[in-house]
Amino acid sequence: MRPETYTVDNFIQHSPIAIVKLDAHGNIITGNLAFHSLTRNTLADRLPLPFSDLLLAEKKGEAEALLKKILHGEMPVDAPSFEIALHQPSIFVSASFTRFDHDGGDAFLIAHLRDITEVKNLDMRFTHSQKMQAVGQLAGGVAHDFNNLLTAMIGFCDLLLMRHPAGDQSFADIMQIKQNANRAANLVRQLLAFSRRQTLQPKVLDLSDVLAELSNLVRRLIGENIELKMIHGRDLGHIRADQGQLEQVIINLAVNARDAMTNGGVLTIRTSSAVIDRKHPLAGNLIAPAEEDTIIPDGAYVLVEVIDTGCGIPKAILQQIFEPFFSTKAVGSGTGLGLSTVYGIIKQTGGYVYVSSKENALPTPERSLDSSPPEKMTRSGFAQAGGTNFSLFFPAVAPQEAAAAVAAESETAEKNVAADLTGKGTILLVEDETPVRIFAARALHNKGYTILEADCGETAIELMNDHGSEVEVIVTDVIMPGMNGPTMIDKIMPRFPNVKVIFISGYAEDVFVNNYGSERSFNFLAKPFTLKQLASKIKDVIGK
Repeated sequence: MRPETYTVDNFIQHSPIAIVKLDAHGNIITGNLAFHSLTRNTLADRLPLPFSDLLLAEKKGEAEALLKKILHGEMPVDAPSFEIALHQPSIFVSASFTRFDHDGGDAFLIAHLRDITEVKNLDMRFTHSQKMQAVGQLAGGVAHDFNNLLTAMIGFCDLLLMRHPAGDQSFADIMQIKQNANRAANLVRQLLAFSRRQTLQPKVLDLSDVLAELSNLVRRLIGENIELKMIHGRDLGHIRADQGQLEQVIINLAVNARDAMTNGGVLTIRTSSAVIDRKHPLAGNLIAPAEEDTIIPDGAYVLVEVIDTGCGIPKAILQQIFEPFFSTKAVGSGTGLGLSTVYGIIKQTGGYVYVSSKENALPTPERSLDSSPPEKMTRSGFAQAGGTNFSLFFPAVAPQEAAAAVAAESETAEKNVAADLTGKGTILLVEDETPVRIFAARALHNKGYTILEADCGETAIELMNDHGSEVEVIVTDVIMPGMNGPTMIDKIMPRFPNVKVIFISGYAEDVFVNNYGSERSFNFLAKPFTLKQLASKIKDVIGK
């Protein structure tokens, strides 16, 4: 076979860059192979056609005006390229034009088209990540300020309850205040979960036990017209997570499922063991909330699936549902923070969340998920006639580690049954928020401790210079005007290396660790805290 002769036309035809020739009226006369590939080979039998026909309606006027200027020589040869969006979905093209003159004939244009879809998508993701970071910082800052207020509210309620026990006529009123303060604390935890800055208290959990305890609450939440099925997998491994936050995830998903099944249906929560590797990859029909989640690392996982038979989620918005303040519900029916909170909690736990959905499914309460499968099965093995499936993957804890953690927790629980929270010794309390400092000082004084108070780091250093040999524990806020808590401790420790330190903060522990250093040993108590939590922490630290 004779090799092809390379001419200028052949070179253009086989160029990796899409090249088209336009006549004096802005019509595409011909295009090379890369051009037809870019346009999905749909234009070969339609040439010539106006260049503007390739564009979205809102781009046509701009393109026609630009071509007219170039053809009439009103723009320089090195005129800047402009970006166009082709009719084909998600294709963005940067086009640059060069004008040529025929001897005695009309001018024509050569256009070079570069596919910049990936660049465009990267730019959009970068912009989105910046927006998310800004919103997350705002949420974290607001939560920090609220945690200071709630610490004082809950703390003073605890002090009042010591003087007004059950049976006192004021007891019910104080409990109402405390319960509402705790509800506000839960809302703040949602904000921190959304910003991935909440302080988690992870421990080794058996998911079957957690879901069994939660089942009664979920049944009350979803109503009588929805059937709840709990299917527990066999030989399920343990996971490491914060139980309260994990319960919040399940509740949020259950409430969303309820709202999607207005005419009744089935809500199924099932657990199973999952191994992700080359032989068992992630199911292809599951959609990741973000680009960073498209690949799940190989390993052993515990899978929780929350499946409903509701109306489903439109495919066009499926990847938007985890964005903050995005909601498909009517105005006033939701905050748009539910799924972004779910995502924040799971990511901070080290897990992954995926979703699959089939729109316009009819509720089928009588259908059983563990019955014989219909024609379509998902990778996880259940039949889905319609509705939505949220799949939560949590890294499984090694069996030996799980057994040791369970044994240690059981021993700690036995010690705390009749724990004595009173004590003796001198405590230096450093807190710039006056209500928090007053509550903490009174609470610890009532437990038998001698309290030295400081409202800033500088005052605390002066007190240590005078009474440092007496102080056993320093309880200090992390963020304060002027000298912050960690800097103050760095100045104190060289002279008093044996003093114990407890940091308190409305920010998350991981944010503090990133600034203070994970190589240092320290104790941390997250705001808002109760009188019992504060006294228990002091007792625990003194005993170390």
